[in-house]
Amino acid sequence: MRTVKQVSSLTGVSVRTLQFYDEIGLFKPTEVTDAGYRLYDDASLEILQQILFFKELDFTLKEIKEIMDNPKFDKREALKKQRAFIQMKRDRLNGLLILLEKLEKGEHIMSFEKFDMVDYFNALDEFKKTYTYEIVKKFGDTEKFDEMVNELRSNESQLSQLAVKQYGSLEKFADVSKKNLEKYLQMDLEAIDVEELIKKTDYLTRKLTEDLSEDVSSEEVQKKVGKLIDWCNESNNGLSLGEHYWPLMAENYLTNPIFINVNDKKYGEGASVFIGRALKVYFG
Repeated sequence: MRTVKQVSSLTGVSVRTLQFYDEIGLFKPTEVTDAGYRLYDDASLEILQQILFFKELDFTLKEIKEIMDNPKFDKREALKKQRAFIQMKRDRLNGLLILLEKLEKGEHIMSFEKFDMVDYFNALDEFKKTYTYEIVKKFGDTEKFDEMVNELRSNESQLSQLAVKQYGSLEKFADVSKKNLEKYLQMDLEAIDVEELIKKTDYLTRKLTEDLSEDVSSEEVQKKVGKLIDWCNESNNGLSLGEHYWPLMAENYLTNPIFINVNDKKYGEGASVFIGRALKVYFG
């Protein structure tokens, strides 16, 4: 029999995660001593091995529990689908290897179809495996997290373009996104007064646009811009927006029809362009 710490050391699964698996009925200890210590025999380790295998194939904890609990569950069909998914990943990596071999030989290839959001989604997959306990604690289960990832996947092309504009590169976007998610899981969302955040943002924007005839480069206008930016950064609770976020926002205020329509309707004709120009000056 092994203790929870020994199982953790053997498998690489954290003690906290093993305890969580026990709490949700996914992986129960063979025995619990009178002192409350969890003990596991070799048979239970085989079960954990199966769980980790399905987890590696990107099954949700809920799906894994169904697989482990229901003898009628079609494991073969589920594995068949995951096998196809892994083959797609393999083919994509093979394509990248072929491209690299050609480039190493000095071939001039102007093809960008192999470069996408792979690093980003790999980071999300790794994040889910590392922070399963925290994700379930925050959302109730991992399904909402999976839904978010699937939604991002469905808009991969647009997301990649925005990521490069806002963060400078897809690699940096992937790294910052992972750090932002870590911070988000630690945030007390109930303590955040969303209505107050919106109210103050609106107030500062109204102060900025109260006289649209002002020179956007004037000291007074630039002070107001600074207050609005400081407030937005502060209210973001430490989450990184990316080094190019505000310049990108300036462009949206100046050229995006949706931004222009919404802001002009709320703060007056020409307000959106006024804000965009003021931001341009602020960031030089």
